[in-house]
Amino acid sequence: MYAVLDIETTGGKYNEEGITEIAIHKFDGHQVVDKFISLVNPEREIQPFVVNLTGINSKMLRTAPKFHEVAKRIVEITQDSVLVAHNAQFDYRILRTEFRRLGYNFERKTLCTVDLAKKLIPDAESHSLGKLVRSLGIPVSDRHRANGDALATLKLFKVLLSKDMDKSILTHIVRSETQGELSPRQLDIVEQMPSETGVYYMYNKEGEIIFLGKSNNIKKKVNEHFIKNGDRARQIQKETKKVIFEKTGSELVALLKENEELRRNKPKYAHHKRQKLFSHAAYQSVDERGYVILKAASHTFSKGVVTTFNSFQGAQKFIRQISVENELCDKLNGLPEAKNKCSESEHSCCKGAHTNKEDILDYNKRALDALAKFSLAGKNVVIVDKGRETGEYSAILIKKGAFRGLGYYDLNHQINNIHILESIITPMKGDANTSHIIESYLRKKRVLKVLNLNP
Repeated sequence: MYAVLDIETTGGKYNEEGITEIAIHKFDGHQVVDKFISLVNPEREIQPFVVNLTGINSKMLRTAPKFHEVAKRIVEITQDSVLVAHNAQFDYRILRTEFRRLGYNFERKTLCTVDLAKKLIPDAESHSLGKLVRSLGIPVSDRHRANGDALATLKLFKVLLSKDMDKSILTHIVRSETQGELSPRQLDIVEQMPSETGVYYMYNKEGEIIFLGKSNNIKKKVNEHFIKNGDRARQIQKETKKVIFEKTGSELVALLKENEELRRNKPKYAHHKRQKLFSHAAYQSVDERGYVILKAASHTFSKGVVTTFNSFQGAQKFIRQISVENELCDKLNGLPEAKNKCSESEHSCCKGAHTNKEDILDYNKRALDALAKFSLAGKNVVIVDKGRETGEYSAILIKKGAFRGLGYYDLNHQINNIHILESIITPMKGDANTSHIIESYLRKKRVLKVLNLNP
């Protein structure tokens, strides 16, 4: 649990500042579950430059509650949470100073989004809150007011969590928590899981990821881990001390994140360690006359590969479907049914390519146009799919046929501006496996849309 906050102060000498406004959004890693926003009477003068910057003046604060009147609410909303702020050292110091004046020792773990951004977005022109969120296409209103800046920090933090592929943020928090054995609480762990699509991470007491996976129903999948039999399953149950999840909205995003994070984190009980996620392919070549022909075969070389499959049957089924839908020749493509269909009869499966009746250029254009729909080769596109919440969308970036990464957006200008798009994308490694994952998914035609990018 996180308490994302921002504080406005009177300014003045170090440790003599007073709070004029505070905003706290309690964030469970997925949504805001509580919030507290209030002006605060600092009982001292506000520096003129602060009045000009924030617009908050002494007249506005005359009837505002004093800090001791809101202190209990601040303690409650930040209980069992990590404080998150842009320049957290400042906000935490101010809070501790105010509580110390009341004779209360206020202690919380903290995360600074400045430090996180420097690590996860190192190429940003500036790591100031205003310039950073602007570069990410995040809309901000009421700058230099507590709630406006807290909301901007919250949106930035969501981007940083998505970019944290090594899970260093969560690992640091899990390792630092002093929790007891979780075995008796497995039912509670399951109850905290959503029945939604995403990736889940199982941690041991050292804060190490021992297993991660993706599911269309995280709650159901985690429950299965805890009731499964077998030596490996029992070992996972014994070592798991905490389970954290990340909703993705899109199954395709979940598949790509799982693939990337298995590669990066190498969990102890990885459920697959294969170098390749596929075994066969549909190959494209030309016969001696110049007609395009298709063939299903084991994936042993890359030249001529159209798209990949987990079995010979899958590759052949694809070729059969392409042939039927586009009136391609079963005989040229070596399909078994060609004996009965591809003949001189009027019921021929195609337009006569096997007997030179169809023009080569016409046939090849139809074949190549059909194949291009199912291959990423050479394409510059953004695949848009469901997001994690209403109004949000996921974006998967493909450049020159290679997967470059993914991210989330909720405003059209974020995806229409290539510079903003690339700034919100979390870079990931594209390879034959990611192409297989994406192409396999696209064959099912379940994404919202595919947008072409200018080369």
